[in-house]
Amino acid sequence: MKIMNRFKNFSFALFVLFIASCGPKKTENAETIVIRGSNTIGEELAPRLIAEFKKDHPNVKFDTEFKGTSYGLGALMVGQCDIAAASRNLTANEMQLAKDRDIAFNDYVIGSYSVDVIVNAKNPVANLSSDQARDIFTGAIKNWSEVGGPDAPIHLYIRDPISGTYLGFQELAMEKKPYAGGLKTFTNYTGIVQGVAKDANGIGYSSIAIPKGSGVKPVSVNGVAPTVDSVNKMQYPYARVLRLHTNKAKESDAARQFAEFVQSKRGQEVVAEMGFAPRP
Repeated sequence: MKIMNRFKNFSFALFVLFIASCGPKKTENAETIVIRGSNTIGEELAPRLIAEFKKDHPNVKFDTEFKGTSYGLGALMVGQCDIAAASRNLTANEMQLAKDRDIAFNDYVIGSYSVDVIVNAKNPVANLSSDQARDIFTGAIKNWSEVGGPDAPIHLYIRDPISGTYLGFQELAMEKKPYAGGLKTFTNYTGIVQGVAKDANGIGYSSIAIPKGSGVKPVSVNGVAPTVDSVNKMQYPYARVLRLHTNKAKESDAARQFAEFVQSKRGQEVVAEMGFAPRP
């Protein structure tokens, strides 16, 4: 077991050294903020937060690249970025590597990310177990009658494969198993909501901000409804806390100002507007 743990630590260390050698180099300009990390944060939320921040800080530039939380944390630990955007907690290997490199992180909570399962508003199904949700999206369950609904085929509506949500839901809800075949993909949540609203047998997923009168309804999972409170408390199963990490010893003024803006009243309004749960 000790040998295996050493191997894992060594493998992660090699990964960090790899991104240090091939990744973009940190700029010397203190007014440029280099951000690396989570696709979930980088896909839509980070661009919106950056645009809002720049209204009062027009001279600050941003250099961003979002290839996953591991990429961001690794880049931060080797000085290749100012901020690591993370959509999960640090792993034991990452914490050990930071300790070995004598690195302490500042931890700025953005809010929480959730993927809410939705069905047509007229569908009688109001709750699914996590196993049922997994089996529906992987295709093991194909008919609504198997989960207490009508005798009708289940139609799946999901995000396109290049989106962070496609992979995020696969990890959170599907045990990383492949999606079922014959599904319909969309480039945004709006398309999914509109598709399910028009299909009595449709099921998909969306952000926590589902407009009233949209023709869809959220489904509880394991008896827990997706609400801001249940998401922030990590009671709803398809939720994760989002964070910005900086290196305490090397945190730039610009990076700190941006992180503090994200936690400010206006920053949290943007978080909510983008369909995420603001921090409690």
